[in-house]
Amino acid sequence: MKKSVEEDVFIPLYPKSTVEDKSSPCSKFQERRFWSAVKLLSNVLLWDGIVQEDIVRDLGLSKLLNRYLLLNLLNTPPGPDNIEKCKKVAACLPERWFQDLKSGSTLPELRNFCQHLLQ
Repeated sequence: MKKSVEEDVFIPLYPKSTVEDKSSPCSKFQERRFWSAVKLLSNVLLWDGIVQEDIVRDLGLSKLLNRYLLLNLLNTPPGPDNIEKCKKVAACLPERWFQDLKSGSTLPELRNFCQHLLQ
């Protein structure tokens, strides 16, 4: 898993003017890479409860979400596409990670994602 996260994930960042046209090759490539990374996030987080939680959280949240996916989310204009992406990312997160949290709090690795959701 670590090797896949470190070597296989690549989401290019293009200028907004390049990716605003959803039919452009750059935009299509960036979208495909984003959704591949979301699929990998989902697969990594499925190992929760089997592999040590700190390893799963590091690979899934610290490396995949915060290093790759969040950059793409921040560069996606507000609207239905961004909402759909955020929903898919949130759906990957294991519910048990949130059971013992106080109301209004979150995991440290999710602070930036939560800030994006609030905006």
